[in-house]
Amino acid sequence: MKTFLNIVSRDLRLAFRQKSDLTMAVLFFILTAMLFPFGLGPEPNLLARIAPGIIWVTALLAVLLSLERLFLADYEDGSLEQLILSSTSLEVAVLAKVFAHWLTTGLPLILAAPLIALLFNMDSDAMTILLIAMILGTPSLSLIGAIAATLTLGARRGGVLIPLLVLPLYIPTLIFGVGAIDAAMNSLEAGAVIANARPHLLLLGAILLVSLLITPLAGAAALRQSVE
Repeated sequence: MKTFLNIVSRDLRLAFRQKSDLTMAVLFFILTAMLFPFGLGPEPNLLARIAPGIIWVTALLAVLLSLERLFLADYEDGSLEQLILSSTSLEVAVLAKVFAHWLTTGLPLILAAPLIALLFNMDSDAMTILLIAMILGTPSLSLIGAIAATLTLGARRGGVLIPLLVLPLYIPTLIFGVGAIDAAMNSLEAGAVIANARPHLLLLGAILLVSLLITPLAGAAALRQSVE
């Protein structure tokens, strides 16, 4: 736990020193989502109907922007090699760096999501499900993306390879995230909102648990291979 917290603290300090990188993902999320009402028009029912898909797709793309730098700086300055040679568990280090990535990317997206939801005329029940779905879904985006980041580490044009590897794996999270919000919006009774969205939320939770199990193992193996 001490090693985990030390790595998280270090990555957070480095992220706050580069504030432009820290705000890039959330600004991309907000600005991209804001373009759709201008292109589609101000019709409230139309905006509310397409809001779940737009919010999730723009959040997914925002996470992609920051995946390349997840391990790249440590790889280039030799810190990653020292970490592998030390007695530190590489699986714990991978999990810590993913958690730091989520704190600087996923958490700001969750905080910005209500603003986008209001822009798209989303009601309060759907907005609640949106926040729950993003709390469950955005960590999975970081975890799955970390595997691709480790596999492409040191490769030429790694920033181009990461989306090609990650986007197909993001589809289940995208489907269930959008499905949960759609189920909430289509509920005829206020008390049925959670019940209708629950299957989708449970599947998002299952994806998160599987990602938590697989990412540290796969990421550590890929990091050792990249250094060798």
